[in-house]
Amino acid sequence: LVRNWYLLSSTHLSSTLGFIRMDMSEFQEKHEVAKFIGSPPGYIGHEEGGQLTKLLKACPNAVVLFDEVDKAHPDVLTIMLQLFDEGRLTDGKGKTIECKDAIFIMTSNVASEDIAQHALQLRQEAEELSRRKLADKLEDVEKSDDIKISRQFKDTVIRPILKAHFRRDEFLGRINEIVYFLPFCYSELLQLVSKELNFWAKKAKQRHDITLQWDHPVLDLLAGGYNLHYGARSIKHEVERRVVNQLAAAYEQELLPKGCTLRLFVQSEGQEEHSMPRLRLEVVGEDSSSRTLDIRPPLNPEH
Repeated sequence: LVRNWYLLSSTHLSSTLGFIRMDMSEFQEKHEVAKFIGSPPGYIGHEEGGQLTKLLKACPNAVVLFDEVDKAHPDVLTIMLQLFDEGRLTDGKGKTIECKDAIFIMTSNVASEDIAQHALQLRQEAEELSRRKLADKLEDVEKSDDIKISRQFKDTVIRPILKAHFRRDEFLGRINEIVYFLPFCYSELLQLVSKELNFWAKKAKQRHDITLQWDHPVLDLLAGGYNLHYGARSIKHEVERRVVNQLAAAYEQELLPKGCTLRLFVQSEGQEEHSMPRLRLEVVGEDSSSRTLDIRPPLNPEH
Protein backbone atom coordinates (compact mmCIF):
# COMPACT_ATOMS: atom_id res chain seq x y z
CA LEU A 1 0.00 0.00 0.00
CA VAL A 2 1.10 3.54 -0.68
CA ARG A 3 1.64 5.06 2.75
CA ASN A 4 1.62 8.78 2.04
CA TRP A 5 -0.70 10.43 -0.42
CA TYR A 6 -1.43 14.04 -1.25
CA LEU A 7 -4.71 14.85 -2.92
CA LEU A 8 -4.84 18.31 -4.45
CA SER A 9 -8.49 19.28 -4.17
CA SER A 10 -11.09 20.27 -1.81
CA THR A 11 -14.15 20.02 1.57
CA HIS A 12 -13.10 18.66 13.54
CA LEU A 13 -11.83 15.50 14.17
CA SER A 14 -13.55 12.18 13.52
CA SER A 15 -12.64 8.52 13.68
CA THR A 16 -14.72 5.48 12.75
CA LEU A 17 -13.83 1.98 11.58
CA GLY A 18 -10.19 2.77 10.92
CA PHE A 19 -10.78 6.16 9.33
CA ILE A 20 -9.43 9.33 10.97
CA ARG A 21 -10.28 12.80 9.70
CA MET A 22 -8.65 15.94 11.05
CA ASP A 23 -9.63 19.46 10.04
CA MET A 24 -6.27 21.19 9.74
CA SER A 25 -7.85 24.64 9.93
CA GLU A 26 -7.98 23.97 13.69
CA PHE A 27 -4.17 23.94 13.82
CA GLN A 28 -3.33 27.36 12.42
CA GLU A 29 -1.48 28.64 15.49
CA LYS A 30 1.93 27.54 16.74
CA HIS A 31 0.71 26.53 20.20
CA GLU A 32 -1.89 24.17 18.67
CA VAL A 33 0.87 21.68 17.90
CA ALA A 34 0.29 20.46 21.48
CA LYS A 35 -3.31 19.68 20.55
CA PHE A 36 -1.98 17.60 17.67
CA ILE A 37 0.44 15.32 19.56
CA GLY A 38 -0.27 16.21 23.20
CA SER A 39 1.20 18.71 25.68
CA PRO A 40 4.67 18.06 27.14
CA PRO A 41 5.08 17.23 30.87
CA GLY A 42 4.20 20.09 33.19
CA TYR A 43 1.70 21.71 30.81
CA ILE A 44 -2.08 21.74 31.02
CA GLY A 45 -3.65 18.77 29.22
CA HIS A 46 -0.54 16.61 29.41
CA GLU A 47 -2.47 13.57 30.66
CA GLU A 48 -5.10 13.88 27.93
CA GLY A 49 -2.70 13.21 25.05
CA GLY A 50 -2.89 14.48 21.50
CA GLN A 51 -5.84 14.15 19.16
CA LEU A 52 -3.89 12.39 16.43
CA THR A 53 -1.59 10.31 18.63
CA LYS A 54 -4.49 8.89 20.68
CA LEU A 55 -6.33 7.74 17.57
CA LEU A 56 -3.23 6.32 15.88
CA LYS A 57 -2.33 4.43 19.04
CA ALA A 58 -5.79 2.85 19.04
CA CYS A 59 -5.65 2.08 15.29
CA PRO A 60 -2.11 2.20 13.88
CA ASN A 61 -3.19 1.03 10.43
CA ALA A 62 -5.91 3.63 9.91
CA VAL A 63 -6.57 5.78 6.85
CA VAL A 64 -5.80 9.31 8.05
CA LEU A 65 -7.19 12.36 6.25
CA PHE A 66 -5.58 15.75 6.88
CA ASP A 67 -8.25 18.00 5.42
CA GLU A 68 -7.09 21.38 4.04
CA VAL A 69 -3.50 20.85 5.16
CA ASP A 70 -2.41 24.17 3.66
CA LYS A 71 -4.11 25.96 6.57
CA ALA A 72 -1.98 24.25 9.24
CA HIS A 73 0.90 26.01 11.01
CA PRO A 74 4.38 25.15 9.62
CA ASP A 75 5.32 23.52 12.95
CA VAL A 76 2.55 20.97 12.41
CA LEU A 77 4.06 20.13 9.04
CA THR A 78 7.43 19.62 10.78
CA ILE A 79 5.84 16.88 12.89
CA MET A 80 4.59 15.23 9.71
CA LEU A 81 8.15 14.83 8.41
CA GLN A 82 8.87 12.03 10.89
CA LEU A 83 5.38 10.61 10.41
CA PHE A 84 5.67 10.34 6.61
CA ASP A 85 9.31 9.29 6.48
CA GLU A 86 9.64 6.71 9.24
CA GLY A 87 6.02 5.79 9.87
CA ARG A 88 6.14 6.72 13.54
CA LEU A 89 5.18 9.64 15.76
CA THR A 90 6.37 10.72 19.21
CA ASP A 91 3.66 12.15 21.45
CA GLY A 92 3.95 14.77 24.19
CA LYS A 93 4.69 12.07 26.78
CA GLY A 94 7.73 10.88 24.83
CA LYS A 95 6.09 7.64 23.73
CA THR A 96 6.54 6.50 20.14
CA ILE A 97 3.51 5.37 18.15
CA GLU A 98 4.35 3.01 15.30
CA CYS A 99 2.05 3.48 12.33
CA LYS A 100 3.97 2.17 9.32
CA ASP A 101 0.82 0.57 7.91
CA ALA A 102 -1.26 3.75 8.03
CA ILE A 103 -2.27 5.59 4.85
CA PHE A 104 -2.08 9.37 4.98
CA ILE A 105 -4.12 11.58 2.66
CA MET A 106 -3.94 15.36 2.53
CA THR A 107 -6.29 17.73 0.71
CA SER A 108 -5.60 21.30 -0.30
CA ASN A 109 -6.94 24.08 -2.50
CA VAL A 110 -3.45 25.39 -3.27
CA ALA A 111 -3.13 26.06 -7.03
CA SER A 112 -6.77 25.08 -7.59
CA GLU A 113 -7.41 28.15 -9.77
CA ASP A 114 -4.43 27.38 -12.00
CA ILE A 115 -5.46 23.74 -12.32
CA ALA A 116 -9.06 24.69 -13.15
CA GLN A 117 -8.10 27.17 -15.85
CA HIS A 118 -5.64 24.73 -17.40
CA ALA A 119 -8.24 21.96 -17.41
CA LEU A 120 -10.81 24.21 -19.08
CA GLN A 121 -8.29 25.07 -21.76
CA LEU A 122 -7.53 21.39 -22.35
CA ARG A 123 -11.25 20.60 -22.66
CA GLN A 124 -11.75 23.39 -25.17
CA GLU A 125 -8.87 22.09 -27.26
CA ALA A 126 -10.27 18.56 -27.07
CA GLU A 127 -13.72 19.76 -28.17
CA GLU A 128 -12.27 21.64 -31.11
CA LEU A 129 -10.33 18.55 -32.14
CA SER A 130 -13.50 16.46 -31.98
CA ARG A 131 -15.36 18.97 -34.15
CA ARG A 132 -12.56 18.95 -36.71
CA LYS A 133 -12.69 15.18 -36.91
CA LEU A 134 -16.49 15.36 -37.36
CA ALA A 135 -16.89 12.27 -35.22
CA ASP A 136 -20.08 10.43 -36.05
CA LYS A 137 -19.99 8.24 -32.96
CA LEU A 138 -21.08 9.45 -29.54
CA GLU A 139 -18.30 7.42 -27.94
CA ASP A 140 -15.67 9.37 -29.88
CA VAL A 141 -17.09 12.71 -28.79
CA GLU A 142 -17.28 11.70 -25.13
CA LYS A 143 -13.56 10.91 -25.16
CA SER A 144 -12.95 14.67 -25.17
CA ASP A 145 -13.86 14.66 -21.47
CA ASP A 146 -10.95 12.32 -20.73
CA ILE A 147 -8.08 14.81 -20.40
CA LYS A 148 -4.80 14.63 -18.52
CA ILE A 149 -2.56 17.31 -17.07
CA SER A 150 0.83 17.33 -18.72
CA ARG A 151 4.10 16.68 -16.88
CA GLN A 152 5.36 20.06 -18.05
CA PHE A 153 2.44 21.90 -16.43
CA LYS A 154 3.00 20.02 -13.17
CA ASP A 155 6.71 20.85 -13.09
CA THR A 156 6.60 24.44 -14.32
CA VAL A 157 3.37 25.67 -12.71
CA ILE A 158 2.18 23.45 -9.87
CA ARG A 159 5.49 22.55 -8.22
CA PRO A 160 6.62 26.20 -7.80
CA ILE A 161 3.26 27.10 -6.25
CA LEU A 162 3.45 24.21 -3.78
CA LYS A 163 7.05 25.03 -2.92
CA ALA A 164 6.22 28.71 -2.38
CA HIS A 165 3.37 27.82 -0.03
CA PHE A 166 4.87 24.98 2.02
CA ARG A 167 8.41 26.41 1.82
CA ARG A 168 10.21 23.14 2.36
CA ASP A 169 11.35 20.56 -0.14
CA GLU A 170 11.66 17.87 2.52
CA PHE A 171 7.92 18.01 3.12
CA LEU A 172 7.01 17.80 -0.57
CA GLY A 173 9.68 15.14 -1.08
CA ARG A 174 7.90 12.78 1.31
CA ILE A 175 4.74 12.78 -0.78
CA ASN A 176 4.38 9.66 -2.89
CA GLU A 177 1.67 10.85 -5.25
CA ILE A 178 -0.25 13.98 -6.18
CA VAL A 179 -3.77 13.51 -7.51
CA TYR A 180 -5.31 16.47 -9.35
CA PHE A 181 -9.05 17.11 -9.22
CA LEU A 182 -10.26 18.85 -12.37
CA PRO A 183 -13.47 20.87 -12.91
CA PHE A 184 -16.46 18.72 -13.77
CA CYS A 185 -17.22 18.09 -17.42
CA TYR A 186 -20.77 18.36 -18.74
CA SER A 187 -21.60 14.65 -18.44
CA GLU A 188 -20.38 14.65 -14.82
CA LEU A 189 -22.53 17.68 -14.03
CA LEU A 190 -25.60 15.86 -15.31
CA GLN A 191 -24.74 12.93 -13.04
CA LEU A 192 -24.40 15.27 -10.05
CA VAL A 193 -27.77 16.89 -10.76
CA SER A 194 -29.42 13.47 -11.16
CA LYS A 195 -27.91 12.33 -7.88
CA GLU A 196 -29.25 15.38 -6.02
CA LEU A 197 -32.71 15.10 -7.57
CA ASN A 198 -32.89 11.38 -6.76
CA PHE A 199 -31.88 12.16 -3.17
CA TRP A 200 -34.77 14.61 -2.72
CA ALA A 201 -37.20 12.43 -4.69
CA LYS A 202 -36.48 9.59 -2.28
CA LYS A 203 -37.13 11.88 0.70
CA ALA A 204 -40.38 13.13 -0.84
CA LYS A 205 -41.56 9.55 -1.36
CA GLN A 206 -40.59 8.33 2.10
CA ARG A 207 -41.90 11.30 4.09
CA HIS A 208 -44.92 12.47 2.06
CA ASP A 209 -45.67 9.68 -0.46
CA ILE A 210 -44.98 12.14 -3.29
CA THR A 211 -43.53 10.88 -6.57
CA LEU A 212 -41.21 13.36 -8.27
CA GLN A 213 -40.43 13.14 -11.99
CA TRP A 214 -38.33 15.25 -14.37
CA ASP A 215 -36.95 15.22 -17.91
CA HIS A 216 -33.58 16.01 -19.53
CA PRO A 217 -34.11 19.79 -19.96
CA VAL A 218 -34.41 20.03 -16.16
CA LEU A 219 -30.97 18.45 -15.81
CA ASP A 220 -29.54 20.85 -18.39
CA LEU A 221 -30.96 23.90 -16.62
CA LEU A 222 -29.74 22.89 -13.16
CA ALA A 223 -26.31 21.94 -14.50
CA GLY A 224 -26.03 25.54 -15.69
CA GLY A 225 -25.83 26.61 -12.04
CA TYR A 226 -22.37 25.03 -11.71
CA ASN A 227 -19.78 27.43 -10.30
CA LEU A 228 -16.16 26.59 -11.03
CA HIS A 229 -15.00 28.05 -7.71
CA TYR A 230 -17.48 26.18 -5.48
CA GLY A 231 -17.46 22.78 -7.19
CA ALA A 232 -20.15 20.21 -6.42
CA ARG A 233 -21.57 22.42 -3.64
CA SER A 234 -22.85 24.83 -6.27
CA ILE A 235 -24.96 22.05 -7.83
CA LYS A 236 -26.31 21.09 -4.41
CA HIS A 237 -27.25 24.72 -3.70
CA GLU A 238 -28.84 25.12 -7.13
CA VAL A 239 -31.11 22.11 -6.63
CA GLU A 240 -32.08 23.29 -3.15
CA ARG A 241 -32.77 26.84 -4.35
CA ARG A 242 -34.73 26.05 -7.50
CA VAL A 243 -36.39 22.72 -6.67
CA VAL A 244 -36.50 21.97 -2.94
CA ASN A 245 -37.63 25.49 -1.97
CA GLN A 246 -40.44 25.23 -4.52
CA LEU A 247 -41.51 21.85 -3.17
CA ALA A 248 -41.47 23.17 0.39
CA ALA A 249 -43.55 26.22 -0.54
CA ALA A 250 -46.12 24.08 -2.38
CA TYR A 251 -46.38 21.76 0.60
CA GLU A 252 -46.81 24.62 3.06
CA GLN A 253 -49.52 26.13 0.85
CA GLU A 254 -51.32 22.74 0.77
CA LEU A 255 -51.10 22.48 -3.01
CA LEU A 256 -49.92 18.86 -3.02
CA PRO A 257 -52.60 16.14 -2.88
CA LYS A 258 -51.68 13.14 -0.78
CA GLY A 259 -49.85 10.48 -2.76
CA CYS A 260 -49.63 12.69 -5.85
CA THR A 261 -47.17 12.56 -8.73
CA LEU A 262 -45.28 15.77 -9.48
CA ARG A 263 -43.46 16.54 -12.71
CA LEU A 264 -40.69 19.10 -12.81
CA PHE A 265 -40.41 20.89 -16.15
CA VAL A 266 -38.72 23.91 -17.75
CA GLN A 267 -40.83 26.88 -18.78
CA SER A 268 -39.55 29.95 -20.66
CA GLU A 269 -40.51 33.34 -19.29
CA GLY A 270 -42.21 35.43 -21.97
CA GLN A 271 -42.18 34.98 -25.73
CA GLU A 272 -38.70 36.37 -26.42
CA GLU A 273 -36.12 34.07 -27.95
CA HIS A 274 -33.61 34.73 -25.17
CA SER A 275 -36.12 34.68 -22.31
CA MET A 276 -34.95 33.24 -19.02
CA PRO A 277 -36.22 29.69 -18.36
CA ARG A 278 -37.57 28.69 -14.97
CA LEU A 279 -38.56 25.46 -13.28
CA ARG A 280 -42.23 24.77 -12.64
CA LEU A 281 -44.14 21.98 -10.91
CA GLU A 282 -47.26 20.27 -12.20
CA VAL A 283 -49.49 17.59 -10.71
CA VAL A 284 -49.92 14.59 -13.01
CA GLY A 285 -53.24 12.75 -12.76
CA GLU A 286 -53.89 9.05 -13.18
CA ASP A 287 -55.33 9.81 -16.64
CA SER A 288 -52.04 11.57 -17.58
CA SER A 289 -53.70 14.98 -17.30
CA SER A 290 -51.58 17.70 -15.72
CA ARG A 291 -52.16 20.88 -13.72
CA THR A 292 -49.40 23.46 -13.20
CA LEU A 293 -49.13 24.61 -9.60
CA ASP A 294 -49.52 28.30 -8.85
CA ILE A 295 -47.06 28.66 -5.98
CA ARG A 296 -47.16 31.98 -4.16
CA PRO A 297 -43.80 33.53 -3.31
CA PRO A 298 -43.02 33.90 0.43
CA LEU A 299 -44.25 37.05 2.11
CA ASN A 300 -40.75 37.93 3.34
CA PRO A 301 -37.29 36.38 3.28
CA GLU A 302 -37.76 34.90 6.78
CA HIS A 303 -40.45 32.61 5.42
